[in-house]
Amino acid sequence: MTTTPPRPRNPRSTASIAGHPIHPTLIPYPIAFFVATFACDVAFWITRSYGWFEATLWLLGAGVIMALVAAVMGLIDVLGDAQIRALSTAWWHAGGNVLAVVIEIVNWLLRYGQATKAVLPTGIILSLIVVLILLFTGWKGWEMVYRGHVGVADTT
Repeated sequence: MTTTPPRPRNPRSTASIAGHPIHPTLIPYPIAFFVATFACDVAFWITRSYGWFEATLWLLGAGVIMALVAAVMGLIDVLGDAQIRALSTAWWHAGGNVLAVVIEIVNWLLRYGQATKAVLPTGIILSLIVVLILLFTGWKGWEMVYRGHVGVADTT
């Protein structure tokens, strides 16, 4: 009779409630807010309506706040499990997201200080760059879950 060796445990999400990881629950919010900022920038570009500019201030502010909360949960996960820290995808994911948040903080500060003058072309370019970064970091997050099994419940 042959026995199969025990399967190593999956990397665990330390920041969780009843076994459900918190980080992936929070990340859709900043993603939606930052993508919506870009969409509102395009709408502002087309219409020059102040309402679209005003929406971007709120979207950027809410996106940064939610991104910081999600980042804290992600950091708890990284610090809480050596297997996560060992994944290069975790560092690409985290680094890209930090870069995106820093860009959006600058984007918000420019708009707050310069109003609509900050949107074209600088603000819309920054928003587009962040959307592209989010595509990359989202892919890396997908890799962590689907290939690295981060936060996936062990089945035995």
